[in-house]
Amino acid sequence: MSSYFTDLAQQYIGGEWRPGTGSWDIIDFDPYDGEKLASITIATVDEVDEAYRAARDAQREWADVNAYARRAVFEKALRVVEEREQEIAEVIIAELGGTRLKAGFELHLAKEFLRESIQLALRPEGRIIPSPVEGKENRLYRVPVGVVGVISPFNFPFLLSLKSVAPALALGNGVVLKPHEDTPVTGGTLVAKIFEEAGLPDGLLNVVVTDIAEIGDAFVEHPIPKVISFTGSDKVGRHVATVAASHFKRVVLELGGNSALVVLDDADVDYAVDAAVFSRYVHQGQVCMAANRVLVDRSVQDEFTEKFVAKVKALKTGDPRDPGTVIGPVINSSQADALTAVVDQAIAQGATALVRGTTTDNLVGPSVLTGLPADSPLLQQEIFGPIAFLIPFDGEEEAVRLVNDTPYGLSGAVHTGDVERGVRFAQRIDTGMFHVNDGTVHDEPIVPFGGEKQSGLGRLGGEATVEAFTTQKWISIQHGRSRFPF
Repeated sequence: MSSYFTDLAQQYIGGEWRPGTGSWDIIDFDPYDGEKLASITIATVDEVDEAYRAARDAQREWADVNAYARRAVFEKALRVVEEREQEIAEVIIAELGGTRLKAGFELHLAKEFLRESIQLALRPEGRIIPSPVEGKENRLYRVPVGVVGVISPFNFPFLLSLKSVAPALALGNGVVLKPHEDTPVTGGTLVAKIFEEAGLPDGLLNVVVTDIAEIGDAFVEHPIPKVISFTGSDKVGRHVATVAASHFKRVVLELGGNSALVVLDDADVDYAVDAAVFSRYVHQGQVCMAANRVLVDRSVQDEFTEKFVAKVKALKTGDPRDPGTVIGPVINSSQADALTAVVDQAIAQGATALVRGTTTDNLVGPSVLTGLPADSPLLQQEIFGPIAFLIPFDGEEEAVRLVNDTPYGLSGAVHTGDVERGVRFAQRIDTGMFHVNDGTVHDEPIVPFGGEKQSGLGRLGGEATVEAFTTQKWISIQHGRSRFPF
């Protein structure tokens, strides 16, 4: 595994592996034990420019490649991932502190999205549209946008890079990928290596490992990319959207969430507990769809709370390489400190800690808090870690109000013995996604994924992906002769 970090600790521009020319290095650490994995000299504004130019030049020829020929690259990429699956899992565990369970979950989804990319190459279809003008034929073509800039996050870097990179390439575009500085290999150069081995033409995919401290807004402002696909916080997403709009670029933004899992009075409590614990604590709670808030009808509050607390106390925190570990380290010390401060703040505001996890280096144990004041700012924000807020409610009307009382609208779930009651509940929630009798954390290749309010703009998945990474072009043909007024 160590060879991955040695060999891939470079920039990948125009089909060449090379060091950056910046004046400082990004140091890649294992968040569990602090081991230095790699040192990568950052890319400069000039190298970002080179990457975009390489993608533009290669894309012109790639767009003319027969779609059936293009899809062969993605078939090969899928085989590469399948053959290297265990090695890739070890990289995920080392670089982002993912548990073995999490690594398997991420790889499963990544393969599903690669399979869908094979089909996406054949998805764009044209149309013939009627005209009121005699003798005119209107053709509507769906064509690649040209070049797509992708900025991926640290929590599911392999999956969320591939989720934009593979479809954009399959649909005939070039791509420049900027991974998060905490996961430059898993979210960046590893993806490039897979497509290099799969036979993707040089220059089509470029990876620049850099930081805004070095390049500012150059990645988004550059004149070549027509679409920016960003996954990350709403604060940064707002800035990306503002900069992109000022340069007439489209954006796909998958941002934060403050999802709620709701337990109604007729729910299967044991099943709801299982769903809630997974939804809150998977990958240390570092998931945009995670259940920040667990809302429970007072009629089942005592039973649910007792069982939920017991299950959380049984979760093993520790070395992510241990197959029995459920909660590994958070990504870095800043996150660990911020999460510890959240628990302290909640208790200072009057909350009761039913479970209070301890923090050792980047290991943040799970916490369960209840009794937080209804006006606490903590209930309005995304908590990106293993902290659950239990909130009682009286009846559906109050539950709907509480769920919607947030600036976010990404995911959520409701548990009930009546499926149609659950659907009616879901229809009243202002989110992009909502699940009946399941967890809050889901993603599928052909279902539109995205949020409302401050949780993002646009969708990815199925036809939504085609919309995101292509544009429409109208070509009309006059088979007769038009009459002009002068």
